[in-house]
Amino acid sequence: MRAEFTPRVFSNLAIGNADDLVFGVAPHPVRCGLGLEIGSGKVYPEVNFTLPTMELTEATWTQVRAHYEEIGRQVVARAVRLKSPGLVLEFEHLPPMTERPEWGAELTQILKARLMEAQEKSGLPSALRVTPTDIREKGKPPRLRRGEPCETLLRAFEVSAEAGADILSIESVGGKAVHDKALVVADIPAIAFALGVLAPRDMAWLWARIREVCERRPGVVPGGDSACGFANTAMHLAGQKMLPEVLAAVVRAMSAARALVAFEQGALGPSKDCAYEGPVMKAIAGVPIAMEGKSAACAHFSPVGNIASAMCDLWSNESVQNVRLLSGNAPEVFAELLEYDCRLMNAASASGQAKALRDLMTLSDEWLSPQAAVLSPAATIEIASAIVSKTDPYDRTVAAGRAAVDLLDRGAREGRLALARKERQWLDRIGEALEALPADWRDLQAQLEPQYGHLYDKESYGLA
Repeated sequence: MRAEFTPRVFSNLAIGNADDLVFGVAPHPVRCGLGLEIGSGKVYPEVNFTLPTMELTEATWTQVRAHYEEIGRQVVARAVRLKSPGLVLEFEHLPPMTERPEWGAELTQILKARLMEAQEKSGLPSALRVTPTDIREKGKPPRLRRGEPCETLLRAFEVSAEAGADILSIESVGGKAVHDKALVVADIPAIAFALGVLAPRDMAWLWARIREVCERRPGVVPGGDSACGFANTAMHLAGQKMLPEVLAAVVRAMSAARALVAFEQGALGPSKDCAYEGPVMKAIAGVPIAMEGKSAACAHFSPVGNIASAMCDLWSNESVQNVRLLSGNAPEVFAELLEYDCRLMNAASASGQAKALRDLMTLSDEWLSPQAAVLSPAATIEIASAIVSKTDPYDRTVAAGRAAVDLLDRGAREGRLALARKERQWLDRIGEALEALPADWRDLQAQLEPQYGHLYDKESYGLA
C-alpha cells in the first residue's frame, strides 16, 4: 500500500548563500527519462517547439504528425552531431491537443520514439517534458475543480504519462481572471489576493492530482508550474509601456510564493522554462530549474536575456515554430544555439570558472532593468528568505513583494538602478499599498468582494 503523502513545509533555504547559487548544480538532482540526471553538474538544452501557423483539425492531422516527426528527428540528430551530453525536449500542447487527449498522446509517442532511437544508437541521455494546456478557464467564472474541461485536463496528464512523458508540467491559471483585471489597473490588493490566496489554493489542488498521476507511473516526474499567465503577462505589458516596469518586477517576486506550492505538493523539478521565478524555487526547495533568456527571443522579448541563465540547470528557447530558415528548420537551429550556450557554461564549470561566468551574466543585466534586478543571486536569496519566514501563502506573497520593493528602492538610492520619475513614484505607491494590506486575507477578500467577487468561483478554491 502506498504511503499517504504529506505536503512539504519549507521553512529554511536549501541554498542559503548567493555564492552557492550557480548554473548546473542543484542540491536535489533529478534523474529522469533515458539516463539523464539534471542538476548534477551540467546544463542541458531544453528545446521547445510548436507548429507553424496552421489550423489543427482532423483534416490537417496528417500534416501535424509530420511536423512533429520532422522536429523530433531533426532536433535529436542535431544534438547527436554536436555531441551534446544530454537533451530535453519540451512538448507544449496547443489547446486542441489537450481538449483531445489522444492527440497529445499520439504526438508524445512520436517524440519519445525519436529519443529512444537516439539513446539506442548513440547513447544520448534525454528526457521528454509534456506540458498540457490548462483548459479549465472556460466559462465565466471558470470552474476549476469540476466539469468537462477539468476532467479532460486530468485525463491529458494520464494519457501523456502512458504515452511516454518523462516530466509533467503545466502553466496553471487559478486566480488569473482576478489577476488580469487587477494588473491592468495596478490594483495591488487584488494582485496580492489573486497570487497569494486564489492561485496557491488551485495549485495545491491541481498539483496533488498531477503527483498522483506520476505515482501511478513510476519514472514519470512531476516537474513544476509557471506563473506565465501572471508574471510573464506583466513583463510583456511592461515591455509595451502599458504598465510600470517596477510593477512587473514586484509581481515576479510575488509569483514565487505561488510556484512553491507545486513543490510542497510533491513536484521535484525541473521547473518550467518560462517560470522566471525558478531561481527562488532552487534556493528554497533545492530543485533543478529550467530557464529561458536571450534564446527565447523567437517567442518574446525580455530585459533578462543573460541573467536568466545564471542559475539554470536546463537552458531553453521558450517556443519556436517549425518554419524553414536558411540553415535548416527553426527547432533544429535553436537546438544548436542552446547547445553552444550550454557548452560555454559546462566548460566554465569544468575549469572552475562557473561563478565567474555566472557573475558576468548577472552583471551584464542586473541594474539595467528592475525586472533583471530581482533575478540576481543576491536578490533571489533575499526574496526566498522573505518567503520562508512566513507559512501562509498570502503572507509569503506579501513578504516577497515587500522584499522586492526594498531591494529596488535600495538599488535606486545607491545609484545602481536608474528609475525614471514615474517609475520611482510607482515604486513608492506599490510599497505603500503592500504595507497597507490587511494582515488576514479574509479581510482582504471581503474588501475586494464587490469589485472582484463575480470573477471567481468560490468552490473552485475551497472558499464556499
